[in-house]
Amino acid sequence: MEQRRLGKSGLTTSAIGFGTWEMGGINYGEIDESEAIEAVHSALDNGITLFDTAAVYGPRFSEILLAKALGNRRKDIVLVTKVGFRWDDEGNVPAKDASWASVTEGTEECLQRLETDWIDLLLIHWPDHKTPTEETIGALEDLKSVGKIREYGVSNYDVPMMETCARYGTIAANQIGYHMFDRRVEAKVFDYCREQDLGFMGYGTLAFGILTGAFTPDTTFEPPDWRSQGLIFGDIPTFEREHFLTELRVVERLKEFAAGSDHTVAQLAISWVLSRPEVSVALVGARKPSEVEENVAAVDWRITSGDKAEIDRIFEGDGCRTFVDLPQAT
Repeated sequence: MEQRRLGKSGLTTSAIGFGTWEMGGINYGEIDESEAIEAVHSALDNGITLFDTAAVYGPRFSEILLAKALGNRRKDIVLVTKVGFRWDDEGNVPAKDASWASVTEGTEECLQRLETDWIDLLLIHWPDHKTPTEETIGALEDLKSVGKIREYGVSNYDVPMMETCARYGTIAANQIGYHMFDRRVEAKVFDYCREQDLGFMGYGTLAFGILTGAFTPDTTFEPPDWRSQGLIFGDIPTFEREHFLTELRVVERLKEFAAGSDHTVAQLAISWVLSRPEVSVALVGARKPSEVEENVAAVDWRITSGDKAEIDRIFEGDGCRTFVDLPQAT
């Protein structure tokens, strides 16, 4: 497995990271726990060394299941989790909260669920516009100074927010959605990460399932799967009906293009993300070992500038927007 440097952090990770939102057991529907654990084992055996989770996935369940799956192999990987939400008495997630208390208490709870003494990279999950950035970074610096975390970063932050963070500390990475159907980070975020030598972690590499090639116009999602809302993610209409149908037409053409190189459309999507030099790691979720094996086979496929030009022609031919002209959602 290709290894990549996560910016100037000193952390090194596999080009593909294992994303665990799908393992939360709620937002992507029910899961087979034993099969999900086998998927984690397959990822480890295939050289994946970065595993990404969050307190809010489930909530909490994804961290618990990941800890169970990793067992004594936790020491062999870069473990990433996220804090920055608070729960009400019923366990709902009512608000973003990146206050000192929320970050420090949330981290302690993550450590317990993940059954570990340290977190390699702790991220603030979404911007909390009510808490001063100085307070949030101060909490992260404190956690780092006492060895609870090795590095810290942010998720879903735009350039002005990262610039504000830089006044008070040193973030190691930013994690933002990036895939063929959502290219907003190409406008400004990539430039900033490259100039500041920040790690970039792209999530949603397979466009939340669309780029697996498994969906059809008859595909439906049942609550509480977030895609059942049929609306937006991050301010773009990913699963809005008409946009979804356009995406599916593009996927069919991408399937044909990938097949010409004896690859799947999912492998094309992963290779496309990894072709950007700014990308440190492409996060890809999996709930079955077979999905992991398909994903890792994409790493050795180097798509060319000509390939990317043809992909763009496919998008243009079907009139499918990539939203590169929109600001990053925060």
